[in-house]
Amino acid sequence: MPVTLERLENDPHPLLAELRQHEPVAWIPVLDGWLVTRHDLVLEAMRDPQRFTVDDPRFSTAQVIGPSMLSLDGPEHARHRAPFAGPFRAGAVSERFAAAVTDEAGRLVAGLHDRGQAELRRAFAGPLAAVVVARALGLRRDEVTSVLAWYDAIVAAVTEITSGCGSGERGRTAFAQLRARLSEVIREGGDSLLSAGDGLTPDQIASNAAVLLFGGIETTEGMIANALRFILDEPGVAEMVGADPRRLDAAIEESLRLEPAAAVIDRYAACDLELGGVRIARGDLVRLSIAAANRDPEVYPDPDRFDVHRTRPRAHLAFAQGPHVCVGVHLARLESRVAVAMLLDRLPGLRLDPARPAAITGLVFRKPQVLHAKWNAV
Repeated sequence: MPVTLERLENDPHPLLAELRQHEPVAWIPVLDGWLVTRHDLVLEAMRDPQRFTVDDPRFSTAQVIGPSMLSLDGPEHARHRAPFAGPFRAGAVSERFAAAVTDEAGRLVAGLHDRGQAELRRAFAGPLAAVVVARALGLRRDEVTSVLAWYDAIVAAVTEITSGCGSGERGRTAFAQLRARLSEVIREGGDSLLSAGDGLTPDQIASNAAVLLFGGIETTEGMIANALRFILDEPGVAEMVGADPRRLDAAIEESLRLEPAAAVIDRYAACDLELGGVRIARGDLVRLSIAAANRDPEVYPDPDRFDVHRTRPRAHLAFAQGPHVCVGVHLARLESRVAVAMLLDRLPGLRLDPARPAAITGLVFRKPQVLHAKWNAV
């Protein structure tokens, strides 16, 4: 059966398993590039920016927001990333964001409580992530609607470019609006992560801020939505993790393994090379399937099963590895942990709405487009 965009977007895992077993480095015409599906090969490419680079004019995100820590390698990558690395270390994240995340999650849950039902991706997960990243960038709470609109346009543009179905123009327009607003924030000063960008030009700060916005919303919204989808779908898991914070962390990590919010990342061959016995020409697009690597049976026994008892729950590639490991990993984990715990604690009987299934879909970014849930309003 041919590899189609529809299969990759809707239910890719059987196809990815077949490729991983028989052709772990496969040329996929519909993607106009190589698809790497085996864990060891994905990890090898992630860790080797000398052979597998992001610094290419075709890199989808760079086409929308310009050069940034996401689309540069070597010294330039280090220069763009370094100012933001410190504020996103675990201790700094806890000190700066823990109270704000808890307060915002509590405010959102309080607004939902008496309704007894809601679509939780855009009524909860998205707004929480947007408020937190807006606060980090020095934007006001009343700008969250604009932040989400910019983010939606950027994500859509990147997805269109990746699938070969669009130019990304709408996303570039949204980024121009974001850049203009961020320029005002930079001029105003104040408590913003943008002030960390000393040594970068205003345009470079704006591009990296867009990466933080893009990752800060997409990764976190997807993490929360996917975790809820698995936890509420598996019998007895909600009760287990609600009673044991360690199991909650394990459940969130297991949902990341099964459905990483970013399912595939792009690299380009920096030279003629060989990967997994396959010759790849310089300049070829090489797409690394995190979704496939995270279900490699050589690394994860019974890989398609949701198992909160795995011995190394964080041994997945959902946040990538190597020099481009996600800079916001600690904030994403903090938000997801607080969000899921608060929903389970304050919305009694929280469950998925059986009349409106929550299917996880997406070519690049995988999450339920809607996550309808019910609970016992009192």
